[in-house]
Amino acid sequence: MRVVFHEDFLDVYTHDPAASRGRIESVLEAIRDHVEFVEATPAGHDDIEAVHTKSLIASVDRQKLYKISALAAGGAIQAALMGMKEPSFALIRPPGHHASADSCWGFCFFNNMAVAIEHLKRHGHIETAYVLDFDMHYGDGTVNILGGKDYVAIHNPQSYDREVYLKEVQDHLASAQVDIIGVSAGFDNHRLDWGGVLTTEDYETMGRWIREHAQRMNAGCFGILEGGYNHGVLGQNVMAFLRGLGG
Repeated sequence: MRVVFHEDFLDVYTHDPAASRGRIESVLEAIRDHVEFVEATPAGHDDIEAVHTKSLIASVDRQKLYKISALAAGGAIQAALMGMKEPSFALIRPPGHHASADSCWGFCFFNNMAVAIEHLKRHGHIETAYVLDFDMHYGDGTVNILGGKDYVAIHNPQSYDREVYLKEVQDHLASAQVDIIGVSAGFDNHRLDWGGVLTTEDYETMGRWIREHAQRMNAGCFGILEGGYNHGVLGQNVMAFLRGLGG
């Protein structure tokens, strides 16, 4: 599987858990011998303006976070484009699913998933899309940006019961009939992370379900990194998801 990455994602760009030193390194250690890396390139200003207001963009720029945030959004676009032909993943940060059109919080600045999905739509690559956000936290920014668009369906599973959670993911996914499945892959709902619900094997299972359903629909699929803060298990969880998604 191809994974979009850039060395700049190793930089500690601000003081929050998503930007902490060692987080991305833990993923690289787990996956480096199993994937092909593709260097990320920044999203164009037009792609960012397609989902965010000028005032939000200016605010991110004033915080000196525009460059790294645009690079993450660009990596998401690349993964989405590759995902049209084969499963792919973007190992990026800052995360994005709490970034709305004109505001952001929760370690997010630009909404990477929304930028990527809108890029595919605006350039005629897709007619319909499905976003599965299995991060522990509700992806309010993605819903705020894409939720009102009739070509996108979004699912944020929220159960605290592991079996109910997985059944919900499987059932919702099976109902999707779309051109692309985009996954906001946050790993903070792991039993040893903040959420305490899922096992490492569950991420492989969800990845497999996504790949198999995409194949049945003749659709694309891709994932992008959102949360996940226990460095001791994050790499294993990402690798498990990639095994499932890539086959």
